[in-house]
Amino acid sequence: MKRKMLAALMAGTILSSMAAAPAYAEEKTFVYGTTGYGVQMGDEGLNPHNSYSGWSAIRYGVGETLFKYNDDMEIEPWLATEYEYVDEQTVKITLRDGVQFTSGRAMDAKAVKECLDHLIEVHDRAPGDLKIESIEADGMTLTIHTTEPCPSLLNYLGDPYAAIIDMQFGTDGVEGDSAGTSNVAGTGPYIATNVTETQINLVKNENYWGGEVNVDNVVVKTFGDASSLSASLQTGDIQGTYGLSYDSYSLFDGNPEYTINSCATSRCFFGQFNYDSEIVKDQAVRKAISMGIDKEGFCSVLMEGRGIPAVGAFPSSFSYGNEALTTPGYDPEGAKAVLEEAGWTDTDGDGYVDKDGQKLAIRWLTYPGRLEQPKLAEYAQATLKDIGIEVDVNCTENCASYVDSGDYDVYVSSLTTAPTGDPEYFFTTCALESSAKNCSHNSIPEVEDLYTQLHTEFDKDKRSDLAIQMQQALLDENQMFFVSHLNMGIVTKSNVTGMEAHPCDYYEITADLNIE
Repeated sequence: MKRKMLAALMAGTILSSMAAAPAYAEEKTFVYGTTGYGVQMGDEGLNPHNSYSGWSAIRYGVGETLFKYNDDMEIEPWLATEYEYVDEQTVKITLRDGVQFTSGRAMDAKAVKECLDHLIEVHDRAPGDLKIESIEADGMTLTIHTTEPCPSLLNYLGDPYAAIIDMQFGTDGVEGDSAGTSNVAGTGPYIATNVTETQINLVKNENYWGGEVNVDNVVVKTFGDASSLSASLQTGDIQGTYGLSYDSYSLFDGNPEYTINSCATSRCFFGQFNYDSEIVKDQAVRKAISMGIDKEGFCSVLMEGRGIPAVGAFPSSFSYGNEALTTPGYDPEGAKAVLEEAGWTDTDGDGYVDKDGQKLAIRWLTYPGRLEQPKLAEYAQATLKDIGIEVDVNCTENCASYVDSGDYDVYVSSLTTAPTGDPEYFFTTCALESSAKNCSHNSIPEVEDLYTQLHTEFDKDKRSDLAIQMQQALLDENQMFFVSHLNMGIVTKSNVTGMEAHPCDYYEITADLNIE
């Protein structure tokens, strides 16, 4: 579609809401509600080179990457068709023929190079992940040279920030304001015609390389709270949703008017002990806390079965996941024994253990942005009280300032630990001395040594084994504890087909979407 045609669409032919439906009386329109889009998530707008906005570009069918992830989180060609490692620092990628950007420009190696060059110039995470030294473009062949062996390069090229967009569209490939609510020309089944911080309007891409797009118009609306989301689905204001609260699923489960599609993801809720805090420098305290949290109860009761108990950073569906690891698990009596052996006993009968006149009280830092976090804090507060530990919960939107100041004993957050289908991401993010989100402020020599091997190891089985050893070292040290993996769910009206939950948590609106 030529830019003037796209501009005409943006001038007023797209739905702003269901109220504008008469203009499309004979067309199919799908209205989608989510709590996963907006400024708080850092994914407002569609420009993949801006923070986490690539997630929105991929989720809502505007952008596509050279490689994608299947349900086993293994990479498969997408805008690429094949690849060949010339040597450990050079990979040659063949691009898919016949793909057009929605600006009308043909996708070739030159266009892809322009996009990736800009990505590594402006993005905060991509340069360190991709390790790109230079890129050569020749027709439909893209050759990437890295500064060092980078076994996870192709996995990172499937990350949403690597969505391929036309850099000649607008200014630096985007149209829109500097706040992030920008529009892009991608290669996906949908074209965005209006983008704000709370809503995205889409029309089908008539020239989509992947075949017929079933639905003519899509409206993506963000909701500030899950209860409004549930109510809108019940009243029919929206026809599908992602981000329902756990207690809302019972309203739709078993109801023939709705379909629930769900799967386990690598999003993990976990805690990091702050080694700068004197009280949790005591490994007995860290071990007792890890043993004193009832993960099964949290997942089945408070998460309404939408969570899966975690042992390590990755779910059991991964070759380097839960089943390969060992940990004591929930054992309140064992936790009491660990504390007692370390000299923590209740000497004054107040129900909390103490040592040398100090009560065992920990500062639990978390944030309310995800429904699970405050619930987990409350649940841990109750179960840890049973073993004599007082928990002072600080659940705040200003969480980052407390992390910066070190004013916490344990920081509990959530992270998609394997968004690229490879284990390296989690360790580089949280577990190394150099990690930006190492909120433990601790480094385990064994983990550092194993990472050096993982970073340059190309053999998949060996990478899995190294990832298992690294997780086990973290568990043995009790530097972290892992509580739950999210079982994400997409709920739609029963006449909506082609929407499936994926372990990577990316591909929501696709060409397969249909309304029967």
